[in-house]
Amino acid sequence: MKTMTDFFQFEADFVDSLRCIPMQVRYKLDSCGIKLKLHQWSKFTESDRRQLVELPCQTTENIQNYREYLQQLVQKRAGEIAKDLPVEDNPDWENSTTIPDSVAKKADETGVSFNLENWQTLTAIQRFVLIKLSRSNHENRNFLPALKEFQVV
Repeated sequence: MKTMTDFFQFEADFVDSLRCIPMQVRYKLDSCGIKLKLHQWSKFTESDRRQLVELPCQTTENIQNYREYLQQLVQKRAGEIAKDLPVEDNPDWENSTTIPDSVAKKADETGVSFNLENWQTLTAIQRFVLIKLSRSNHENRNFLPALKEFQVV
């Protein structure tokens, strides 16, 4: 089982340098309600990026701490105000009883048989990843590698 500081295999081409925002940080961004842009991320030091990977972001208190730390970091490194992102009360990745349409459609487009039993075997962060990788405004080349990594196909 992956911990929150483990990276996904499909991210292997960039995690050494952390030049892109890894999924576990994107998960935390959605949890704390911050929209972080790649140009802001690129202004962070490697130490800053590692800190954002390692800081906890599960409880109400550490979600608030993560948010405040990130806001200060964006201001300090990028000279900008971090934009707010709405935090969903019941995000789709927390719901193991319904496959989001975007995931079902992307699986179908990819030629993968994906059912509710598959969805229910995934962790919340794995479901988050599939939702993010299935959105039409996202580069979707990692959708199939993620399904393979999660042992769905």
